[in-house]
Amino acid sequence: ARSLDKLYNFADCSGLHLIFALNALRRNPNNSWNSSNALSLLKYSASKKYNISWELGNEPNNYRTLSGRSVNGSQLGKDYTQLRSLLQLIRTYSRAHLYGPNIGRPRKNVVAFLEGFMKVAGGTVDAVTWQHYYIDGRVAKVTDFLKTRLLDTLSDQIRKIQKVVNTYTPGKKIWLEGVGMTSAGGMNNLSDSYAAGFLWLNTLGLLASRGIDVVVRHSFLDHGHNHLVDQNFNPLPDYWLSLLYKRLIGPKVLAIHVAGLQRKPRPGRVIRDKLRIYAHCTSYHNHNYVRGSITLYIINLHRSRKKIKLAGTLRDKIVHQYLLQPYGKDGLHSKSVQLNGQPLAMVDDGTLPELKPRPLRAGRTLVIPPLTMSFYVVKNVNALACRYR
Repeated sequence: ARSLDKLYNFADCSGLHLIFALNALRRNPNNSWNSSNALSLLKYSASKKYNISWELGNEPNNYRTLSGRSVNGSQLGKDYTQLRSLLQLIRTYSRAHLYGPNIGRPRKNVVAFLEGFMKVAGGTVDAVTWQHYYIDGRVAKVTDFLKTRLLDTLSDQIRKIQKVVNTYTPGKKIWLEGVGMTSAGGMNNLSDSYAAGFLWLNTLGLLASRGIDVVVRHSFLDHGHNHLVDQNFNPLPDYWLSLLYKRLIGPKVLAIHVAGLQRKPRPGRVIRDKLRIYAHCTSYHNHNYVRGSITLYIINLHRSRKKIKLAGTLRDKIVHQYLLQPYGKDGLHSKSVQLNGQPLAMVDDGTLPELKPRPLRAGRTLVIPPLTMSFYVVKNVNALACRYR
């Protein structure tokens, strides 16, 4: 109870919503879920009027490897149906959200697991969840984070998950409910460095473009080296990247065409672009920009600078640049970043620095430095898609 109190109070005072994963490995002799402990926790949580959403288990396809006990998809589906019934018995949680099954990478056996789950419990969950790790954390090296082939692995996984979900529950929301740059807890000076941001930003852009609107990040603090702040709560590079994303990027995704980039693939050859450009309506919560503005975010994996000219209605607009580069002598391994040449650091324990853009005059060519991530707000475009929520 004390642990739950601490966890909920942290989430609540941070303005976050808590999703609590119950233990799915408490099993009866017939391998059905033993819900007695979960019921005690639900009743306690309800007595405190905690606003919580729920899950059951974590990467259930790995239970045999991790604990010597296995649960198949249809059995977990029955367990979820049981959990939904429990929630409906408790007034506080009768309409609580339920998510799952939080499977791992959708290989053949995992896809079969998901199919079994969806047949039985597809209608009981509010969103279908899975996890993705790009690299085996025990063998990662800095050049791995620059491989376009690696960045593209997520696209195939999205397709596999969407195919199963849409077969059984068309239109059901899908969440990436666990993403880390590396498995095995990550690696010091790699998955907590500037270099890992290429995978993180590409993940956000790719998922948004494929209609997946929630990404849960592993992890905030203390587990391995995939986290957003260090042991002294100083922000790491992915924190600043995430902060800029939240400040500048709205949920509405825009189609984008880049002349000279969209080439037709030749037979047997996959085009793996090292320059990745995404576009969204600028966040409505950012009062520095009027509605109708758009934000581009660009990943340049080339070891040379690239130039981009905005065309059409974008050509004669003022642009605000937010260019993130590593700070200090460690280069891609750096755990500090600079924004438009100024190092980013907390002002004090409770105050973020001002994230100042660099204004670029209308019509200026965008110069993208090598191995960088950047955001560009095109002001006052008055884009029709971005004027209304």
